[in-house]
Amino acid sequence: MKLLPPSFFAGDTITVAKELLGKVISVNGCTARIVETEAYGKDPASHAFTRTERSALMYDTYGHVYVYLIYGMYNCINFTTEKKGEPGAVLIRAVEPLQGMEKMKKLRKTEKVLNLCSGPGKLCQALGIDKNHNGLPLGKGVKVYDDGFNITKIGSSSRIGIKDALDLPWRFFVEGSEWVSR
Repeated sequence: MKLLPPSFFAGDTITVAKELLGKVISVNGCTARIVETEAYGKDPASHAFTRTERSALMYDTYGHVYVYLIYGMYNCINFTTEKKGEPGAVLIRAVEPLQGMEKMKKLRKTEKVLNLCSGPGKLCQALGIDKNHNGLPLGKGVKVYDDGFNITKIGSSSRIGIKDALDLPWRFFVEGSEWVSR
C-alpha cells in the first residue's frame, strides 16, 4: 500500500471526493475502504460558506483532518482540499471494514457488521476518531493509502442530511457496495 501524499488533497474538492473512493483509511489499528464521500466547498451547505474559527482549516490547509460534532453527539471526519486558496473538504460518509473488525464492534457496541461504518458518525465511533484528530496533517494519526483497488462504477446524488444546496450532486459512492450509508 502506498501512503497518499499531501499533494493528492491539493486538487479540486469534487475530484478528490471521487478519487478517495476505494482508498484505505487507517486509524487506531483499524483499516477500512472508503466507499462513500461528500464534497464541500464554499456553498450554502458547507461550514466554509462563511469563514469562522471552525472552518478556517478548510481555507488554510489541504491534506489535514477536519473533525466536527453533529447533533451534539457524533463526530464526522473530513479531509481538507484545495491548494489554490479556495475552501474545501471531503466528508467521509461510509467505509468498508478491512482489519480490526472486533475492535470496531466493541467501540460501536454492535454485532451488526453492515451497521458498523455505514454513516459518518458510525464510522468515527467504530474507528475511534474524535476531536483530538482535528487539525492533524494526514499521516499523523490518520493515514490514507492507495492499495491499487479499482472502482468499477461511481454513483452520485445530492448530499445527505443538509437543507441547502440540494441541487449539487456532490455525494459520491461505490455503486453496488453494501457498506454505503442508507
